[in-house]
Amino acid sequence: MSIDEIKKKVGVYAADLVKPGMTIGIGSGTTVYWLIEELGKRVKQGLEIRAVPTSIHTAQLAREAGIPVYDLNDIDKLLSTDHLVLTIDGADEIDPRGQLIKGGGGALLQEKIVATASEELIIIADSSKLVQQLGKFPLPVEIIPFGYDQVARRIIAGRIEGGFCKKVRLRTKNDKVFITDHGHYILDCNFEGISDAAALNISLHLIPGVVETGLFINMTSKAIVGNENGKIEVINFKI
Repeated sequence: MSIDEIKKKVGVYAADLVKPGMTIGIGSGTTVYWLIEELGKRVKQGLEIRAVPTSIHTAQLAREAGIPVYDLNDIDKLLSTDHLVLTIDGADEIDPRGQLIKGGGGALLQEKIVATASEELIIIADSSKLVQQLGKFPLPVEIIPFGYDQVARRIIAGRIEGGFCKKVRLRTKNDKVFITDHGHYILDCNFEGISDAAALNISLHLIPGVVETGLFINMTSKAIVGNENGKIEVINFKI
């Protein structure tokens, strides 16, 4: 199967987890696109759900698909509790413990906020995202624009616990600095290997100017992974 066929199959599989009446978080990325497409079809057939998107782009896709979209601040008015049933999102890397690198699409801050507000975070991906150790994919670190060069120097100086960074690049798009939905910059950090993701996450947060990291630690309950042979594997993690 092609990568798109795998992602579509995973997206359709994940849509079965969404039951009538649910309010869910919907993440970002190319696999989540197929989830949105499938949920849109089911909404047109009568499925009643509400979605809290993790990015402006996701909100637009959901609205185009006919899925009712709400702000996270509104859920306590909609629900008897102040949390979502689940969030379904993608990932750039998934290690054997369910730790993640996310943020390749630039929505890591809102993705983490929505995931934290959920009872359960479910990741959907193709098997290429499974790794033994995080760090081959450049780690996105969201920062405020002021003093970004100083933050980059602190990261690459090697005095942070959890991993050694050998290169930091300010993210650009179309020859301009990439700006997140919340007006921030992103530093893409190449690590020789992340030996301790939890420690690295803490170390990065201690640097003034860092808003959020793309390390999602002890948040994932399960991953739904599609293989090139068409088989879907459900991996459960202990949180």
